[in-house]
Amino acid sequence: MAEKTPQTFANHTRFDPLFHFFTLPVFGITWILSVVLLVRHPTLMRAWAVVLATAAAIAVLKIRTYALRVQDRVIRLEERLRIATLAPENLRPQVSKLTEGQLIGLRFASDEEVCGLMQRAMSENLSRRDIKKSVKTWRPDYWRV
Repeated sequence: MAEKTPQTFANHTRFDPLFHFFTLPVFGITWILSVVLLVRHPTLMRAWAVVLATAAAIAVLKIRTYALRVQDRVIRLEERLRIATLAPENLRPQVSKLTEGQLIGLRFASDEEVCGLMQRAMSENLSRRDIKKSVKTWRPDYWRV
């Protein structure tokens, strides 16, 4: 099995080719074409085609958003459990003060640096992006889509 490219802040975003480079463009082009046809040759059916294309595009985007939200919830739970295991007793109650974005950003921090980065995230109110930029030893997440 081929080795995976080491993940870093610069390359951690992922694209799902079928979704990002096929499904989204197809729905976008379909919507544009349906609007163009409606403007050029207005009929009730073409108006309905615009409504249908809009509903389909929204459905595709919402379905994608729902999947990402579920992943975020799982990541949030995983990170709470990981920090509860790794953090000293006095730091464990602080986990509940982290925002969802901070927990999601912390998932990339190695076990050795997660507690220190957690404290810094709370004291400096770091964003998800700032936390990811601060990670020294990257803990890859190849499962996120």
